[in-house]
Amino acid sequence: MKLGYTIAYVSDVAESIAFYERAFGLKRRFIHDSGQYGELETGETTLSFASHALGKSNFKDGYVEADKSEKPLGIEIALVTPDVQAAHKHAVNNGATELKAPETKPWGQVVSYVRCPDGTLVELCSPIGQ
Repeated sequence: MKLGYTIAYVSDVAESIAFYERAFGLKRRFIHDSGQYGELETGETTLSFASHALGKSNFKDGYVEADKSEKPLGIEIALVTPDVQAAHKHAVNNGATELKAPETKPWGQVVSYVRCPDGTLVELCSPIGQ
């Protein structure tokens, strides 16, 4: 078993992918012609987005939509960067909401938190041990 995908259900797949391109410098892999699903290039594990309509078709009783939740959901996407300060500032300047400014953890890792317009929680962090 290995982790293949992280999929965030969002209101607008193309908008979320465009935001991640601008705010985090990730590259678009593709958006399906239906507009209901898309992926970003992120390394071995794929970061994907699916529409709320597609998500609702999978769960007859629904789910908590991240963009409608006042607080961030209890799951995050962690993006590793050597310069958390610059990445954090760039994300906020491109529409992310700052939840926690960069700080150095006791184990030496620099970590910050932002929330994306689609409601997803993103941790920006330095590699552990650097």
